[in-house]
Amino acid sequence: MATPVPHEGPPRPYLVSIVLPCFNEEEVLERTHQRLSRAVRDLPHEIVYVDDGSTDRTWQLIEKLTGETPTARAVRFSRNFGHQAACLAGLREADGDAVVLIDADLQDPPELIPRMVEQWLKGWSVVSARRSHRQGETVFKKATAYTYYRLLASLTQQPVALDTGDFRLLDRKVVDFVGNLGESELFLRGAISWTGFPETSIRYERDARGGGETKYTLRKMLALSRSGLLAGGAALPLRLPTYLGVASLAAAVGVGVARQDPSRSAQLGAFGVQSLVCGVLGEYLISVFRQVQGRPPYLVLERIRSTARPTDPAPKLVEEYA
Repeated sequence: MATPVPHEGPPRPYLVSIVLPCFNEEEVLERTHQRLSRAVRDLPHEIVYVDDGSTDRTWQLIEKLTGETPTARAVRFSRNFGHQAACLAGLREADGDAVVLIDADLQDPPELIPRMVEQWLKGWSVVSARRSHRQGETVFKKATAYTYYRLLASLTQQPVALDTGDFRLLDRKVVDFVGNLGESELFLRGAISWTGFPETSIRYERDARGGGETKYTLRKMLALSRSGLLAGGAALPLRLPTYLGVASLAAAVGVGVARQDPSRSAQLGAFGVQSLVCGVLGEYLISVFRQVQGRPPYLVLERIRSTARPTDPAPKLVEEYA
């Protein structure tokens, strides 16, 4: 393991922010809050909930939990903007000298946070939780996740942390940098690796969900994968037309030498190749279009502030936005 580059060390006293993106987590949220509170009770901390447009009782539970916990606060989106947007909002809201991102479904153990803080205190700017085993997930999801991250690492022009999700601790410098990137479709995992700040990892076994169903449907997983490839600067997809063109010319020469007539299947194959190339280029154009639009990645509907924050002039209140 490489020697960490000192990040000037945390101030004394320091604050650790724990950010929890939430989307329809009513079945598990109270248990998550209890386990998290026990796990970090000896750390100077704040808890930041981000409700990503839940349609169940998640926000009502967050209001209850923040009312009972002086160090907890929350923001609520106007609608569902997606997990990456919720993580980004949490980073921007957090005041901590270090910020921990962790999902609210109890797949990632909050008891690991003190160990992550220990590594941060040693000088690491990024402390990732690397999964050695994934319980409660299908063989298909495990296999595709394993393959995807290795494919991403081979295609992109930046380092990629293998078998690592968004369960990470980030130093304030990393948080400020990532939070101000200004990308409309931020692929957080890739952005963190791209910064190049000193990073270490802690291995753990990922548990099954504490309740409810996964919010990462196949469609959302495909969208996240696409964002990772596009945001990571993968050059291979843009070079596909060249490679396919050379292959097509070689095939044409081969057919001519063998004096074989083009078949119906060959015509359909050529059409399929053209469609694939157009689709790849279209994905990049869509990404560029969304970036040029300049729309914010999320909209905050309301905010619950913490009674423990010294900057608050009054007890906990709700700020509403039109």
